[in-house]
Amino acid sequence: MGDLSNYPTVRESIFYEKLGGGKVRCILCERRCEISEGQLGFCKTRRNLDGKLYTLVYGDISALESRPIEIKPFFHYWPGSTALTFSTWSCNFNCVWCQNFHLSKASPEPKSAVYYSPEKIVKLALDGGDAGLCASFQEPTLLTDWAVEAFSLGKRMGIKYCCYVSNGYMTWEALRVLRMAGMDGLKIDVKGDREVYLRYCGGADVEKVWRNAREAKQMGLHVEIVNLVVSGVNDSENALRWIIEKHLENVGAETPLHFTRYYPAYKFHNPPTKIETLEKAYEMARKAGVLYPYIGNVAGHQYENTYCPKCGMTLIKRYGCYVVGYAVTDDKRCPKCGTEIPITGEYLRRHAFKPRL
Repeated sequence: MGDLSNYPTVRESIFYEKLGGGKVRCILCERRCEISEGQLGFCKTRRNLDGKLYTLVYGDISALESRPIEIKPFFHYWPGSTALTFSTWSCNFNCVWCQNFHLSKASPEPKSAVYYSPEKIVKLALDGGDAGLCASFQEPTLLTDWAVEAFSLGKRMGIKYCCYVSNGYMTWEALRVLRMAGMDGLKIDVKGDREVYLRYCGGADVEKVWRNAREAKQMGLHVEIVNLVVSGVNDSENALRWIIEKHLENVGAETPLHFTRYYPAYKFHNPPTKIETLEKAYEMARKAGVLYPYIGNVAGHQYENTYCPKCGMTLIKRYGCYVVGYAVTDDKRCPKCGTEIPITGEYLRRHAFKPRL
């Protein structure tokens, strides 16, 4: 292992199998990289050292901040609360419009890593009044070896919820371990149809993403789906219809579906998504039977709000990531017609969020 053995962010991974001849197969994400001795996997956070697979980002925290849960976006999950939100480095996708490329396009450096123990993270969340723990900013799957420890400890210490904001490309094995460790929320960013994944996401298989969304629901996790509608990439009526149909098929009508506005970033410079396109996606989803569609990244738009699917009453009024009105009853029903509204957790007053790192 050489000098790497001296660094706390380098740990043997729990997600791999030996193949013989010194090779290993990573089983953390669906790329399932086969890695020879001394080599890295696609994400650059896994290295084969002497025939064993090591994570280079165990507790290597690149960003840390208390943030509103609605900013993820989670709209039906512990509304009004904040989660201590953290990330590490790199990604298992290579999207050219990445909004957090300063984190996702950077490789880990164990020699200069900022190490946070699970105990420290949980204490920071509890001391700061955060209801939850959330892995976000870049792809949280890469932090899973550490996150399962943090989530498990957090739940034992009184943290109310633990969640991922993810591209959904983890293996079923990793998803199961996360669920057992206490993860109970999963927001999945679906990039588009098969062609989008082949062209812009390094050849990933979108059906694995939908499988994980479906499996997560069956495991009892709270799931919300987000589609970043990118101008000239996945904004056609056919592309939007495909997302809506797959959503209904895999996670059902009651699962929130967010269409969010893209802005130019990293290496992609197409103009921002037209608001009219997002509105069309919303209306298409409602007409197809999605009960809780939303528009995101358009602060103040009426389609940020939650409406009763039966009587149309405004149940949750939002402005961006802020809940400014909440009418759902304590037993999670519409106060006007009594329709049950699928909300996970309680409505909590927001705490002011302050950067921690």
